Amino acid sequence: MTSDCAMDIELRNIHKRFGPVHANNDINVRFSHGRIVGILGENGAGKSTLMKILSGFQPADEGEILIDNDIIDYTGPAAAIANGIGMLQQDPLDVGAFSVLENFIYGGAEGITMKRARAESKLMELSARFGFELDPHQLIDNLLIAERQQLEIIRLLALGVETLILDEPTTGISADQKDILFNALRRLAHDEGLVVLLVSHKLEDVIDLCDEVVVLRNGLMIGEMNMPASDANLTSAVIARTKQRLVTMMFGEILEAQQRPHFEIGAPVLSANDLVVHDQRLEMQPITMSAHTGEVIGLAGLGGSGQELFMRACARLQRIESGALDFDGISSLNTNYRGLFRRGCVFAAAGRLEEGLITGLTLTEHTALVSDDRLQIDWNAVEKLTASRIERYRVKGRSGDTIEQLSGGNQQRVLIGLLPDDPKLLILEQPTRGLDVGSARWIWTQLLERCQRGAAIIFNSSDLEELVTFSDRIFVFYAGRIHEVPDVRQTTIDELGHLIGGEFLAPIPQPPPAISMAGIPQGGKGSHGG
Repeated sequence: MTSDCAMDIELRNIHKRFGPVHANNDINVRFSHGRIVGILGENGAGKSTLMKILSGFQPADEGEILIDNDIIDYTGPAAAIANGIGMLQQDPLDVGAFSVLENFIYGGAEGITMKRARAESKLMELSARFGFELDPHQLIDNLLIAERQQLEIIRLLALGVETLILDEPTTGISADQKDILFNALRRLAHDEGLVVLLVSHKLEDVIDLCDEVVVLRNGLMIGEMNMPASDANLTSAVIARTKQRLVTMMFGEILEAQQRPHFEIGAPVLSANDLVVHDQRLEMQPITMSAHTGEVIGLAGLGGSGQELFMRACARLQRIESGALDFDGISSLNTNYRGLFRRGCVFAAAGRLEEGLITGLTLTEHTALVSDDRLQIDWNAVEKLTASRIERYRVKGRSGDTIEQLSGGNQQRVLIGLLPDDPKLLILEQPTRGLDVGSARWIWTQLLERCQRGAAIIFNSSDLEELVTFSDRIFVFYAGRIHEVPDVRQTTIDELGHLIGGEFLAPIPQPPPAISMAGIPQGGKGSHGG
């Protein structure tokens, strides 16, 4: 049973070009109300471009958008929202210094003219409706990514959105948070009649949530496919067959499971002894850990559990309170990241455009920034080097493109391509964040080549299969506490998931149960009286 929401959308003959790249090539697709549709394709296939056109973030070169069979012409995301179409970005559009309530007010239709009491009442009403637990007075900077997503969903609904587009919404959120999100999306589509469009590379999520999928490849629409009814009785065999069909549609071939070669483990590159690091929100127990040449160490845990703090401390990007930290046999307590980088320690942040790359600079200019001599740049040589890296790392873009013109997956390929060929230590935050299975395989091929040449790798990931597949050792972080997985090769993804939830912690001792009057008397002098 649906509400009054009954929006149907049709994209007709959509074309979008970026120079020689035909990102969307004559796309024709219809989205019906009350349905959850997955938008699939490898990185650079054109799915994000298509969703940005629909949500007003980019104009199409050709084609039409129809809402309920009427051609609609709008420019900009605000105009798209006014027509009932809103998009939740992978990194929600909020202001970290503002509270939840302030973001809700300033992002609303009335803006600052909306009364705070009425705004808070509306915020809490929508939160309760979908099982969200948002503190209206909490600063955005203190929220988990899942809570920021929840706020953005509520804000869009308050603006009257009837088509909700989500871009990689399960990246960096826990299983429990994903359940809350998916339950809300099912209610919005199946009970209230909204159109829900999910852009995701996580095929398990698509199978679990979506009613159907649309698959793009190289800018073309390859086809559509109905998903099996998602319920508790969905067997592993059905899931495996469905994944295989989706992968074949996305890549045009069957991809075999990637096997991780294990290399000879050598001398320690990084040694942490009783290392203590914490920030305002988290105090961590002392960490003792070492990483050796040829070794891959995976760090697991929910966002904010401490793994990011530890990685940045190892790269000297985070203050160390006490303990010892040696890199390549020399203490690094009194050095900075620049000094470590010169000696072969490389850190790559999860935030590609926030920390790893520079908006507005071209691919060639990024190459120049990491060249050996930045005072006298040979631009012809840099241009040739950039072209060779574009070919080697299969980047869909040109040397003169600015980095923001590329898709997220191609930005990640550029970032990996900027890493030195022979580092001693790679510290990588979410190295395959937002990548399709094919691109993730390619990234790991490049990383393991460096590992084979003697580099040690420390990485974190929200993808449990990635952790189990590529790690020699796994350390699980939970609320600042650390647990080493005893045998990665014998550990299942399900077991790792339970550890991430804190199940490795010893249970809190409970007081002995009170003795009832039917047992030993409770007078304090025993059963033999005074």
